[in-house]
Amino acid sequence: MAQTAPRTESVGTVVVAGAANLAIAVAKLIAGLLSGSAAMLSEAAHSVADTTTEVLLYAALRRGARPADPRHPFGYGKESYVWAFLAALFTFVAGAGFAITHGVTTILVHEHSGNYLVSYVVLAISFAIESVSLARAVRQVRRESRRWRTTPHRFLRMTADTTVKAVFLEDSAALIGLLLAALGVGLSELTGDELYDGVASILIGVLLLVVAGILAHSNTSLLVGRAVPKRMRHEIEHELVGLPTVHRIDTLLTMQLGPDDILVAAKVDFADDATGADIEAAADEAERRLTGRYPEIRYVFLDPTRSLPGVTGHARHIQDPDQPPPPPPDPDRTPPPP
Repeated sequence: MAQTAPRTESVGTVVVAGAANLAIAVAKLIAGLLSGSAAMLSEAAHSVADTTTEVLLYAALRRGARPADPRHPFGYGKESYVWAFLAALFTFVAGAGFAITHGVTTILVHEHSGNYLVSYVVLAISFAIESVSLARAVRQVRRESRRWRTTPHRFLRMTADTTVKAVFLEDSAALIGLLLAALGVGLSELTGDELYDGVASILIGVLLLVVAGILAHSNTSLLVGRAVPKRMRHEIEHELVGLPTVHRIDTLLTMQLGPDDILVAAKVDFADDATGADIEAAADEAERRLTGRYPEIRYVFLDPTRSLPGVTGHARHIQDPDQPPPPPPDPDRTPPPP
């Protein structure tokens, strides 16, 4: 149940954002055609891209939530990142490409037809609707950051739920884009120079490029196989070291299998007098502790192993993506005595 609630909330956030973007896209397109504003047409393309993105994110949530089967024993969590990556790619190609191209054309041609009033009305209505969608995304981000005992900024940077991250960034970019469009249209009306309208369109395209780049990088990292955040990894290590009969952790590896699925694998050096029954009990206790603390942990694998001679301390190798890998062993160095 703890895993279903965040996923259900993410679906609701995506649906609200998609419905808002669809209504706004139609309004902006009509305003752009009536006013002839490049910035308004770019904003229409922006909203069309966002609407398509929400459809892809909805597919990501639904297909990624399918249960494991014999062909996919770890489930379909990573498929959600494939669809989310496609959503970022569509924003990059369709939204940003159209906005920048149309802005450049407007600057070169310097033509404008129609009145400006309809643009201002649609921009104001769009800003109000986008604010409602962003407010829902912000509430989810704050709620999830409290659940993970971190700041909203860090949650957005580290979360494996790229759908809520995408909605938050896209809605934020949409509000900024609306302000840019209003500024471009207003300056063009005041000066009679369509340069400002075209520049606003290009800036909207650049804004979309930035958002698409951030989301594409995040989804690529998760597709490759990203570890859990450092603090969570240290807490997992602490729980394992605290198990009865556990002497030390030689290797601890983690991976995000999906937004709500985490794999933990460790090579564990048990006490020399630990029996097979002790090791089995420790493995059961490890799974109980870790899943109790983090319901997102679905798989816990412990591999009993003997530590290397002369190695002391709690951990010989703990996965840490923020640190460089250890240097390779020196073949000329004399190994420690047995």
